[in-house]
Parts: sequence; C-alpha cells; structure tokens
Amino acid sequence: MIKAVVMDVEGTTTDIAFVHKVLFPYARARMADYVRSHLGEAQVAEALAAVSEEAGLAVDDTEGQIDALIRWIDEDRKVTPLKALQGLIWQHGYQNGDFTGHVYPEVPAALNAWQQQGLRLAVYSSGSVAAQKLLFGYSDAGDLQGLFEANFDTRIGHKREEASYHNIAKALGLPGEAILFLSDIKEELAAARAAGFAVCQLVRPGTVAAEGYPQAHHFQEVTL
Repeated sequence: MIKAVVMDVEGTTTDIAFVHKVLFPYARARMADYVRSHLGEAQVAEALAAVSEEAGLAVDDTEGQIDALIRWIDEDRKVTPLKALQGLIWQHGYQNGDFTGHVYPEVPAALNAWQQQGLRLAVYSSGSVAAQKLLFGYSDAGDLQGLFEANFDTRIGHKREEASYHNIAKALGLPGEAILFLSDIKEELAAARAAGFAVCQLVRPGTVAAEGYPQAHHFQEVTL
C-alpha cells in the first residue's frame, strides 16, 4: 500500500522550459556579482570552498570559482555548491516578484487531494532544498510548500543511484514498497525501482516514454 509520494520537479511538476529559460539565465547573469558581494557570508563561503574542492582550485581563487560556476551552469552540471548558490540568487528573484515558480495546472489540486487521502508528500530534485522550497512557496498557484513533509536534494545522494532511494526511505521511515516515485527520467525510475519503490513516469510534452514503466501524462492519471 502506498503511503508516500516522492516527486521530481523538472519535467514532473514543473515545465523544463521554466528551469532552463527563466531560472538558469537569471542565476547566470547574476552569479559573478553575487559571489563577489557576498564573500563574507557563511553560506556563500561554504559553497565556494566546495567549488574549489570540486574544481581543484585554491580556496581564495574567487575568479576561478566564478568561472567554474558559470561553466557548470552552461553544462547543466548537477553540482551541489552550484545548486546552493543558484538557490540564494533565485531567492532574491522570487521575493522581488521577478518570477513565480511554474507548476503544471493540475498539480496543486492533485497534491491537495493526495494529502487529504492521508498520503505523505515529498520532493526529490537535483535542485537544492532551498530552491525547491522557493519554487513551491512562490508558485503560480500560491504557497504549495506546506503540502510537503520533506525535501531532498543531492546531499542525500545522486538521483540515478539506488542508494539514494534507500536513504530517502530511511529518512521517511517507510519501506520502499510503500513509496511511489514520480519522475520523467528513465534512469531515475530505474534506480528507485531497484530500491523497491513503486514508480511512474510523467510523460510531459517533449518527454521520451520509457518502455517497461507505468506512465501518466498528468497527475490525475497517476495510479496510487
């Protein structure tokens, strides 16, 4: 029996175009100035230290760190310190009303219905937990973040690795078979299934359907 639904964001709850055409360019255009003007802040310093470790740079090589961050954005790298800094920049954008977080039209009603049925809801994305909370907290449909019990990012493990889903199940205190994972990516579904999760692929416009997996074109088609 399914007791929790864990969902991806990009391509699942949210149009990929919003991430790639709104969020990424917004952070890229502001990354250099943001890093230079917030060097003394603990969150930024911690992220930059991790950038240096990942890129093989000196810890005080600010310009090298900026270059690496912008290169990773262009390469769409799933690097934890990059995601942390993007989240900080996006926070200003959301709070200033520069944009709202896109969710597909049927998503809010489905989330509310699932919660009312007693299902526990969580998010698992390569985007940082902070970025997830901002997107759902400042969504097109208002504040949806309160519907989620938990948010997970790559700090719990990478999304194409089976161990990550074991870690999520442990964090939720549930066996894998009690959790349904929703994603548009075949490799993520495969990793979750290997960990014992029930899975469903969201086949949104532009998504390549994966053979051998349950599929839904929108949340109302998801079978619990």
